[in-house]
Formats: sequence, structure tokens, C-alpha cells
Amino acid sequence: MFSLLRFYLLIAGVCFVSILPCRAASYVYISLGGEKRIAIYRQNEQDGTLTHLEDVKVPGAPGCLEVDPEKKFLFASIRSAKEFRSYAINPENGKLKLISAVPAGGNAAYIATDRKGRYLLSAYYGEGKVAVHQLKKDGTILPEILQTIPTDKNAHAILPDQSNQFVFVPHTGPNAVYQFLWDAGQGKLKANEPALFKAAPEMEPRHLAISKDNRFIYFDNEKGSSVTACKLDPQTGTLTAFQTISTLPEDFEGKNTCADIELSPSGKNLYTSNRGHDSIACYAVDPQTGKLTSLGQAATEETPRSFNIDPEGHYLYAAGQKNGKLAAYRISPENGKLTQFATYEVGKSPSWVEVVKFP
Repeated sequence: MFSLLRFYLLIAGVCFVSILPCRAASYVYISLGGEKRIAIYRQNEQDGTLTHLEDVKVPGAPGCLEVDPEKKFLFASIRSAKEFRSYAINPENGKLKLISAVPAGGNAAYIATDRKGRYLLSAYYGEGKVAVHQLKKDGTILPEILQTIPTDKNAHAILPDQSNQFVFVPHTGPNAVYQFLWDAGQGKLKANEPALFKAAPEMEPRHLAISKDNRFIYFDNEKGSSVTACKLDPQTGTLTAFQTISTLPEDFEGKNTCADIELSPSGKNLYTSNRGHDSIACYAVDPQTGKLTSLGQAATEETPRSFNIDPEGHYLYAAGQKNGKLAAYRISPENGKLTQFATYEVGKSPSWVEVVKFP
């Protein structure tokens, strides 16, 4: 009887295994610092619209969120509680299950796993340092801090390069990017030579984006309202700047600071957020030279601190920290320009947006 049923299904052109729950799904996670919760939304992959699913309460204001390379776990910096948390992600419904909660080395502004997902790297804005925690295979963050390195005030982000050999930490205070060598076997950072990439005066690099081919690294300059493009030496792990381009229209005269920066999954476009002008600056990326060409700005919600692009490169979601709204955009496949199609009331003080897609 079972074999006959399978035969009829195949004759009908329906794969027998399709009755198993294997449908692709995408979710959007938003840190809401003003409400001490992480909001979970389901993304409709056909049109990019979002549906609120549930909230996860946390003991303080959540900030940076990070997903491991295999998309099994979500890590959160609970900034006001000075704590790190890890969650297992249910790919069927996007729900989070707490795995571990450990003390952080302070108020961590940014966290990132290394490219193997074995360590959690953290940067501390107020304390002016970086740190390393080890991760177990089940997503547990081990409480012992493997390493702490003092840097300077206003350490704003930390990210390994694509080869997992080098780590970069932009600082808005000393107007520099700290350059580290990364020992992925031991989980240790070591100052590179030179230890600092010094930005041009009045720039203050904040966040960074790394090209998939590992040839270029882009920094958005908080004070300079601009993006600086750098070449990465694959042998030494050091940076050389070759372009700085404004994030603002020429006629803008108000106050502005940059916040977040991202490359599209295709690498053809780059985006950064303007707080003051309240926009997303859009660029085309020359695949050969890495040079940026401005495509203008797309208006967004008040004080866009964080945004994220879905892994397919179809949609961009930007959170207005001041008004608690999330703007949703379609990304043009032809030129990378943004078209807003929805606005969502998400809650008080959204500080991070993370899109996760499951196959």
C-alpha cells in the first residue's frame, strides 16, 4: 500500500520527500533597547513584508546581534546588563531558546563570531578595549574571557576578514582602526605592525564592511559623514585608503553623523546610514577597483542607527532609533537603488536589525 501511494505521488509529479517540513523561511530580529526585548518578525520572501511573531524579554537594553556562520545560533550583547546571551534558532518558526548567559567584559558595543564560529569577539565603546570568548559547538558561550586587550576610547566595532587571519576595530575617539593578527586555533589576538591605520583628520571610523573577495574594506566615518574605501593587503593584513566619498547631498547644511554600513550580498552596492539627514546613502561598487560611485540617498526614519539586508539581496530594513519605526525597501536588481514599500511600528529605541534566512 505504501509503495503504491509513493508511486501515485511520483506519477503526479510531486516529490515524495516534499511532504517533509523543509520550506525556506526568513526572520528579522530587532533589538529594542527602550523596552528590553528582542522582537521577532517573519519575512514574506515574495514581497518582503513582515509579520510580528513574538518577543524575547532580556534583563537589560539589547544592542548588537550576531548569527554564527551556520545560522544555528543568535548572540546578543545585553548592553546595560553587561551580559552576553546565546540562543538556539528554531528554523521552522524563528523562535529563540536561551542556551547561555554570561558576564561580558563591560558594555559591549559590538560582537562578532570569527569565520569558523568558534569564538565571540567583542568591542567596548566606554571601556576602550576588545575581548575574546570561546564558543562551544552547541552555542554555549564559555564564561571565562580568554583575552582582553586595551585599545582606546570609543571602540565601536570588531570584525575578522574573510580569511579569518586578521581583525579590525574602528575607533571614533582616536580616529583610527586597530589592526590585529588573529590566531584562529588558539583564539588569540595580536597587534599587527603597524597596530593602527590612522584615518584622515575629522573622520572617526565607526563600522566596517568587507568585500567577499577580501580585497576591500569600507569604513563609514561617523563625524566625517563619509565612507573610506581601503585596500587590504592579503599577506600583511594592513590597510591602505584609496577613496573617501561623502554620504550627503551637496546642498545639505545640517548636523549629521554616520552609523551603520553594509555591502549587498552581490557586492555590487554599498549602503550607509545618515543620522541627521535621516537617510540611507547608496553607492555602486566597481568590482575591479572597489571604487564607489554615489547613487544618492533614500529617505528613512528618524536617527537610523542600524539596518540590514536580507541574504538574497532583495530587501533592506532600516530602524529609526528616535521614532521606533522600521522602514522596508526593495533593492533594485538593476542599479541597487532603494524603493520604500512599508513602515512598521516596532517599539522604543531600536538599535539593531538582523535578517536570518534558512534554506
